[in-house]
Amino acid sequence: MRIYLKRFQSSLAAARFKDEMQKNFIQTNLFQKTLLTIGSASVALLNPHRGDMIACLGEVTGTTALVNMRNKMLETNEGVEILNTQPRINSKTVCFKSLSEMPKNTLGRVYYDFMIDNKITADSRLPVQFIADPDLAYVMQRYREVHDLVHSVLFMKTTMLGEVTVKWVEGIQTKLPMCIGGGIWGAARLKPKHRQLYLNHYLPWAIKTGKNAAFLQGIYFEKRWDQDIDDFHREMNIVKLNVK
Repeated sequence: MRIYLKRFQSSLAAARFKDEMQKNFIQTNLFQKTLLTIGSASVALLNPHRGDMIACLGEVTGTTALVNMRNKMLETNEGVEILNTQPRINSKTVCFKSLSEMPKNTLGRVYYDFMIDNKITADSRLPVQFIADPDLAYVMQRYREVHDLVHSVLFMKTTMLGEVTVKWVEGIQTKLPMCIGGGIWGAARLKPKHRQLYLNHYLPWAIKTGKNAAFLQGIYFEKRWDQDIDDFHREMNIVKLNVK
């Protein structure tokens, strides 16, 4: 009975996401995708705070990477469960009040503190618009919604230095052109003092973490809220960056 219930819940979640995706989907041809790529990349370079342009760029250039991401997720039971149940991360699905009451060193509390400290809401992630395949659209949506979780478990702030560092970790793991481009061009915007920190400490650490850590997109974070963050790091082969 429990197995049938899980299957029903998985089918229901997939149906809900597919309905949402179809409402937001915008059909584009190759020429239009090319224009969107050039336009969104240009605007994102001039203004890295334009999340809508970065999101658009990720969708129109990320098909091959998304296929590889889905395949990586299919290699683990946790990743398979995410793809089957298609969980969402927002204020309706995550009880932030409960996270705020968890012990300080738990994953859930680390995530909550990060969101509060950086004045971020889990409802800020845009819906996917330009990806026709429902499964790949979900992988992209999942990537967006766990981005803040990746920041929090890596203890990276939302400063330009922190964003560039996370983009390198994500770029190495996901191969998304948007992430790789963000790592390269974002680094060019760093101030001299931060550029030295980046080259000497943050970039080497990001490359090592991206290569050695477990695939972060395949982690069912929502089922690990009460896990000790140090245990999480050991399990996922993440070494916290310490800059003296």
